[in-house]
Amino acid sequence: MNVADAACAGESDLKIVYAGTPEFAVPGLQALAQAGHAVVAVYTQPDRPAGRGRKLRPSPVKEAAQGLGIEVRQPASLRTADAQAALRALGPDLMVVAAYGLILPPAVLETPRFGCVNIHASLLPRWRGAAPIQRALLAGDRETGVTIMQMDAGLDTGAMLAHRTTPITPEDTAGTVHDRLAALGAQALLDVLPGLAAGALPGVPQDAAQATYARKLTKDEAMIDWTQPAAQIARQVQAFNPWPVAETRWRGAPLKVLEARALPGAVEASPGTPSQATREGIDIATGEGVLRVLRLQLAGRKAQTAAEFINGRDIGQEPLPN
Repeated sequence: MNVADAACAGESDLKIVYAGTPEFAVPGLQALAQAGHAVVAVYTQPDRPAGRGRKLRPSPVKEAAQGLGIEVRQPASLRTADAQAALRALGPDLMVVAAYGLILPPAVLETPRFGCVNIHASLLPRWRGAAPIQRALLAGDRETGVTIMQMDAGLDTGAMLAHRTTPITPEDTAGTVHDRLAALGAQALLDVLPGLAAGALPGVPQDAAQATYARKLTKDEAMIDWTQPAAQIARQVQAFNPWPVAETRWRGAPLKVLEARALPGAVEASPGTPSQATREGIDIATGEGVLRVLRLQLAGRKAQTAAEFINGRDIGQEPLPN
């Protein structure tokens, strides 16, 4: 058996525990299963109440694991001796983590033979933390990506094993970038496994001086301030779609802005004033430039294009509130 064959054999013999919760983590799990890797258990957060009836809803990762016939475990914490003993009993060689949502204490990080690796949705060390996709969009980054990282006790501070990049376009939203990064992360994970299994994949330390922090999103951030430049508001619209969605008020009712573009040029009207409404979009004055709203949604109504929204409506020129 040559070196390549040995590495491949070692890779497929790995006993992997997978830990993740939301949709972002599903492609990684599916990729491991489809490639024939031995995923001995899946860890995901406990079922949460959801919807109007507040019925318990399983996480997307739990549903995916059950569909693949993989054992699912849902401890409320990994800090207890019982939870840590249960993990050790699996004898994992590697733990793969993707948006799991629970802190891994040192005892867990040290349990697998090859440690724990994380699929993180940014080009580390940029955007460590909870909302890397949205913060990249808000900041106007021209590209983003995923990092496969060897986990340590810090917050996204571990050595980097692989990067995969993707451009950010004006047409992107947090939703479209999320889906691309989830797929990129799954492929990058498969790419690093042979090196991990062969013990031939040294990590690259992060430059802490280049680190930025992607703090968690809040609904308050979604309120549009029309005194801001149009380019900044357009990035806000991108970053907060699909949640919490950029919002203003129109004639006293909440109005969500789902898609918009910043237009260049001087503005004479007060910020928030609709200056033009055509089938191409609704142009609204800002603190600098014009925001062309392309898709929007009134409370309790379906999302509409600008053309659908203005059909039969007089938009008027009353400034929208800041």
